[in-house]
Amino acid sequence: MKKIDCVKCEEQSSCCSFGAWVDLEEAKKISTLGLKGIFYHLEPDKDFPSGYRVGTSYEDNSCSFLTLEGLCAIHKIDYSLKPAHCKEFPYENGKLSPMVNSLCSLVKLKRKTKKKTR
Repeated sequence: MKKIDCVKCEEQSSCCSFGAWVDLEEAKKISTLGLKGIFYHLEPDKDFPSGYRVGTSYEDNSCSFLTLEGLCAIHKIDYSLKPAHCKEFPYENGKLSPMVNSLCSLVKLKRKTKKKTR
């Protein structure tokens, strides 16, 4: 598997265009930062350590913690509190995320380049 280097991405916030799922305990810690972002859709989910997850966006909107400059407000304040899902993207459980084709600008760019060279 080829590693994707997000530092080379010119659209680093494109992966935040639909928000992320966050463990409820992570969300509680993030809430203490006093940021303007909001969590939505509390749902039970056994794949998350607490057994619950919350979303960082409403429906198909961008992450509520994305600043006007296209930066993560959580990352700017305390990287250690940035949700694990966000830190790991474009990977999930050591493999490319199923959402990588839709959200990762570098993957989209590679596909366009391959099509042009054929």
